[in-house]
Amino acid sequence: MIFAGLSFYFTISEAIEEQMGKRALNIAVTTADRPDIVQGFATDSPHVSLQPIADEVQLQTGAEYVVIGNAEGIRYTHPLPDRIGQKMVGDDNERAISQGESYVSEAVGSLGPSLRGKAPIVDGQNNIIGVISVGFLKADMTSIFMQYADSILVIVLIAIAIGGVASMILSKNIKKILFGLEPAEIASLFIERNTLIESVREGIIMVNKSGEITMANASAYEVLSLPKEKKLIGQLIDEVLPNTLLPQVLLTGEQQLDRPMTIRGKKTIVNRIPIVINDEIAGAVSSFRLQSDLDGLRNELTQIRQYADLLRSQTHENHNFLYTISGLIQLNSLDEAMDLIHSEAKEQQSLVQFVTNRLQDPLLGGIVIGLFNKARELKVKFLLDEDSYLEKLPSYLEKSLFVSILGNLVTNAFEAVDYLPENERLVRLLFVDNGHEILIEVEDSGKGVDPLILSTLFKERISTKNGNDRGYGLVKVYGNVHDLQGEITMENGDFGGALFIISIPIGGNEDD
Repeated sequence: MIFAGLSFYFTISEAIEEQMGKRALNIAVTTADRPDIVQGFATDSPHVSLQPIADEVQLQTGAEYVVIGNAEGIRYTHPLPDRIGQKMVGDDNERAISQGESYVSEAVGSLGPSLRGKAPIVDGQNNIIGVISVGFLKADMTSIFMQYADSILVIVLIAIAIGGVASMILSKNIKKILFGLEPAEIASLFIERNTLIESVREGIIMVNKSGEITMANASAYEVLSLPKEKKLIGQLIDEVLPNTLLPQVLLTGEQQLDRPMTIRGKKTIVNRIPIVINDEIAGAVSSFRLQSDLDGLRNELTQIRQYADLLRSQTHENHNFLYTISGLIQLNSLDEAMDLIHSEAKEQQSLVQFVTNRLQDPLLGGIVIGLFNKARELKVKFLLDEDSYLEKLPSYLEKSLFVSILGNLVTNAFEAVDYLPENERLVRLLFVDNGHEILIEVEDSGKGVDPLILSTLFKERISTKNGNDRGYGLVKVYGNVHDLQGEITMENGDFGGALFIISIPIGGNEDD
């Protein structure tokens, strides 16, 4: 408002000066053309003839002064009689006397700073015989402006008051729209929102009520198989995904959850939710994820359930063993009961002792014993290679990855020999720490892996077994080995089936 007031002040000042200059110039030009002025110059005493004319013009026009001078700039008239006969002050007569121009000048004269209208006086032979100067003092112009200053000040104060009230109302409405948040809080929330959206593995796309994309995260580009430099913002969702149902959500406002959809040949599971603001649909958001990712998680869950079933089966078997012991005792067949107990205890103790001696890491020992129990349940001969030995896994290696690798490979081996007669079902496990690397071998007596799928065995959902939920185990093993900076290879084993060899460097990969 202060800036507006100052701008108004300078604008009015310039307008007043411009108008006063034009007025002085018009008076000077009109007066210079009067015949009595030219006649006055021809008399013996021009002052006597010209001073009354100058006084009359000054009185009629309201000018501060009307000065008439000869071609040398000597005054013939002046409001102050004592200055008649003296040279005109300001040094701004040259253009009028020498070039015959009429113009407005600003100079400091004998009465002070002023705006002057200058015009040449020309006789009947077109000779310049003098100059007329009509002036308005700058001080008087300031006083004219001050006559309007009070009004301007009142207008500025009213504008400031109105602006202040309007600003308060606008600020209150903006804060209401922004949920009472300050700009710094909004910026922080914006950064947090973007970080959160980019951190999730689901593809996320938002559209406004016109169906134009307003946001798409990196996972959306990955699922849509789009290059990162391609701009999605501002494009219609129909042009990017012709088979999308987001326009339907914008129209009906109904949520669509866990809907299957094929995006560029990829099977996905999609959620679509409308964005509602003040009971109006302002847009919609869609999140989607590859169905294969969900199938992988479901496969892992299935394996966990299988382990649980095996444990439950083992528990049931133990119950049967205890019931048998109880029955023998009730039948007073104590010798048979003792033989059965000793036989079972000896076998179990031998297994635990063997595993404990070879694999001193409790976690690995536990998973191997569990696999032994599972093998016995499946009627598979599970062999822990006599060269196996691992004192302890380094603390910086994630143990859960080893458990996952062992579980998947050995389970696959169990399934690979399932079709064979019981006496031919062989699975061998080797676990060695040679000081530089941890070496794992899993071998089975199955029919091996088809050479045609060897190149994609660890990269795609490849499986030689029947069923839709297949092909996740080896991909998971490959990922875990990669996370441990190791390598995995597959070849034909001595049992006639597949032999998986995994090498995990101790101390990390030297190339890192």
